[in-house]
Amino acid sequence: MDSNNPTRPGHPPTPPVARRVETKRERHGDVVVDEYGWLRTQEKDDPEVRAYLEAENAWTEVSLAPVADLREGLFEEIKGRIQETDLSAPVRKGAWWYYSRTEEGAQYPIHCRKAAGDGDDGHGPADDAVEQVMLDQNAEAGDAEFFAVGAFDTTPDASVLAWSSDTDGDEVYTMRFRDLTTGAELDDVIEGTYYGTAWDADGETFFYVRPDEAMRPYQLWRHRLGTPAGDDVLVHTEEDERFFLGVGTTKDERFLVLGMGSKVTSEVWVLDASDPTGAFQVVEPRRQDVEYSLEHWNDRFVIVTNADGAENFKLVSAPVKSPGHRHWTEVIPASDDVTLSGVDVFARHLVIFERSEGLRRIRVRALSGDGLDGDDHLIDQPEAVSTAGGGANPEFDSRVLRYGYTSMVTPSSVFDYDMDTRERTLLKRQPVLGGYDPDRYVTERLWATADDGTAVPISVVRRADRMREVNAPALLYGYGSYEASMDPGFSSARLSLLDRGFVFAIAHVRGGGEMGRRWYNEGKLLHKRNTFTDFITCARYLVEQGWTSPSKLAIRGGSAGGLLVGAVLNLAPEAFGAAVAEVPFVDVVEAILDASLPLTVLEWEEWGNPVESAEAYAYMRGYDPYLNVSDRPYPPLLVTAGINDPRVPYWQPAKWVARLRATAPDARVLLKTEMGAGHMGPSGRYDAWRDEALVYAFLLDALGVASPGPTGTSPGPFALDPPGPFAS
Repeated sequence: MDSNNPTRPGHPPTPPVARRVETKRERHGDVVVDEYGWLRTQEKDDPEVRAYLEAENAWTEVSLAPVADLREGLFEEIKGRIQETDLSAPVRKGAWWYYSRTEEGAQYPIHCRKAAGDGDDGHGPADDAVEQVMLDQNAEAGDAEFFAVGAFDTTPDASVLAWSSDTDGDEVYTMRFRDLTTGAELDDVIEGTYYGTAWDADGETFFYVRPDEAMRPYQLWRHRLGTPAGDDVLVHTEEDERFFLGVGTTKDERFLVLGMGSKVTSEVWVLDASDPTGAFQVVEPRRQDVEYSLEHWNDRFVIVTNADGAENFKLVSAPVKSPGHRHWTEVIPASDDVTLSGVDVFARHLVIFERSEGLRRIRVRALSGDGLDGDDHLIDQPEAVSTAGGGANPEFDSRVLRYGYTSMVTPSSVFDYDMDTRERTLLKRQPVLGGYDPDRYVTERLWATADDGTAVPISVVRRADRMREVNAPALLYGYGSYEASMDPGFSSARLSLLDRGFVFAIAHVRGGGEMGRRWYNEGKLLHKRNTFTDFITCARYLVEQGWTSPSKLAIRGGSAGGLLVGAVLNLAPEAFGAAVAEVPFVDVVEAILDASLPLTVLEWEEWGNPVESAEAYAYMRGYDPYLNVSDRPYPPLLVTAGINDPRVPYWQPAKWVARLRATAPDARVLLKTEMGAGHMGPSGRYDAWRDEALVYAFLLDALGVASPGPTGTSPGPFALDPPGPFAS
């Protein structure tokens, strides 16, 4: 029987013999032989590549066949908690209220608006206001396997919508323009665009961004509405391969903002929006390791920056006519304990977004006179472990702040906050069907101590009746890169795990931004190992405190979080009972050595430059998940990939799975590749729910956790079935 036949019991697919050609490279005296290099050197449309990935998908389905009913049941559970026909809280901008809604059975949202009028209650349109559908993503998607909207940007007078779509998952978009008065598409079509758009003050000139072959957004273009795309004007090209380029406007739409940024350095140029053919002017020339961003307020730029040693950032202002560094005036000084994450400007208020002790919070300053001075107050939140952040606030002359709030037990909520009276109005809370009671669940913050004495925070949620039990399951999630913060938030899908006795935890490891800039710096470059050892510390802390045992502890991470999963499995495979690595960045050295790959050059400021530095190379090689696979007792592992992924190419997870199987023959590894999508996975919400059900079924099976019966009850929250085929 053919070894690629996925129905053959006990035998996963093997790479085609014709393609089993190894590659070899040498760097800094280190020779690496890659027996699965062919997966990278062949095109993704190569028939044998696709056949191999399809065979892996078929093997995954065969392997999970014993839990097919569980998968379907989990999908129905997840779907059953969702109010499928729903709408968002309306947002007022000018003469319109904007919102999106979903319909039962439809994969995608429908974007709508209603005219503002005398019958408004201040938080939304009148009940009898007529709805206008701006964009129905379901109609636009048609039969496409994948569909994503990138740009969604109306002219200042709200008469024309610029919108872009991607039908492959490769994050390259086609831009179109819709007349919102008639609903007709204009003749203007622009291919090959990226994220980032801006309109001039008259709504006749449109700015957009193009990526280069390495998927780096590097060019700003100008389009005159009603003219062919071939007549568009190239405004700026960013030549430094470390820098991304983006465009937008200030909140009051007075200025077009052209931003260039690497991982640690930024530069901003501005142009009066009433002069779209004019020349952008630099605010402050780029200086290595100096970052800044800005808003406009009363003829001044309000600037968040880490200049002058402000490690956790500070707020300054400068006159529009002379915005350079020597004219910066300090508004809020830097703090050792509080990170300034950003600001929002209103006519009479300044809203300050902060981080303290690993949590996000919102501070409001009532401005006095013509300056930025005034009295501050924090917006109190009801739970100690929660996440609060800015919402949609397009209106400058308003005293009401729209913000979002969630915790691991409180569904996502939208509030309007009167910044003068301090009155808070709940506008929308994510419905959770099926009788969800938040009092049945508990969230808290734990602290684990790393070997170097660093206290690492862990956000935890569990059922209130879930006591310490070493034979009970737990799932630990992590990321820890790019200064991204994994803030605690609600997931209705997660209830399927919590109600089966799981403790769910997020390890806020170094390399993320939860604890300030220093936290990030201590988990990057030649300190990257802290990310992995912090995560292992958190895992062992949960075991030491009696919440679970190694055989019942699963881990999960995606992209750079998939690197985290791969690295810790090499370091301490015995510490875990199952693992899920989604679109994992696991072939680190090979990717970061190749400057022709998407995003590689700008990644050198995150991971190091192994091309030039032998030290960086050796350090990176020491934790690279692919290069450090060995014949060890790896726990059951589910790996995902996207055939059109521009960020982590499909060959990274595919090579890793192949090497794991060959090097550690007892390893039980599954690979699932989305054959019509990219880094973000499937685009439709029902498809995403099915993917989550697959992950949960794999985890429940691998850990040997009981599933509730047809009535939704189980013998007990921690009862265990006999181990399934993937149980440790």
